[in-house]
Amino acid sequence: MNNRLPITEIWVYLSGSPLLALILTLTAYQIGFYLYQKSQRNPLANPVAIAVLVVATTLWLMDMPYDKYFEGAQFVHFLLGTATVSLAVPIYRGISGLKGRAFPLLLALLCGGATSIMSAVIIARFFSADPAIVGALMSKSVTAPIAMGVAERIGASPTLTAVFAVATGILGAILARFVLDGLKITAWWQRGFAIGVAAHGIGTSRAFSVHPEAGGYASLAMGLHGILGAVVIPLIAGYFTIH
Repeated sequence: MNNRLPITEIWVYLSGSPLLALILTLTAYQIGFYLYQKSQRNPLANPVAIAVLVVATTLWLMDMPYDKYFEGAQFVHFLLGTATVSLAVPIYRGISGLKGRAFPLLLALLCGGATSIMSAVIIARFFSADPAIVGALMSKSVTAPIAMGVAERIGASPTLTAVFAVATGILGAILARFVLDGLKITAWWQRGFAIGVAAHGIGTSRAFSVHPEAGGYASLAMGLHGILGAVVIPLIAGYFTIH
């Protein structure tokens, strides 16, 4: 008696398992990280960007709905908040280096945060974007785990906000080096802080891979920007007719 299942039935079983989505997510990132290392950490070979392309292409080929994929990927999503909080460790280790830099860093944080919000809103309004999109663009100004919570508070879509936040981080991580080089900003603490404000967690990861001082200041910027955004964005959202 032949008890072997046809390969098609095995595939149907595997494709319906949340474990497949988790394995796909981790494998895609490992592919991206491998290519990033092979390229000598070239910012254009951003591991997150590569992973997104791999996952999106695979889901399209498998015709897997996003909801089904997220059943497995939610395990990674759950760790986003924990990973963000853990950045307090490098902040604590580098706190002694803040002497004499508090004022320029605070000024950079306020200017960078205001620019990230206002530029997104102005561009969205110029193209007559839906209020829900305007709200998501406002929320994406901080790192993804915090941005999704802010989006819920102001009535915007957390999913759309996460997409915008991740896209912002990827673009920031890729382009930051060229922008900062063009502006002739060479100090690691300045480069790191700028990346942390503009490119959130993905940019911070990039900063850590380049230089520990840049990574420490990037994590500081991301954390402070997240706290500031979580407080300020819900207070000003009404002025932009989010609801």
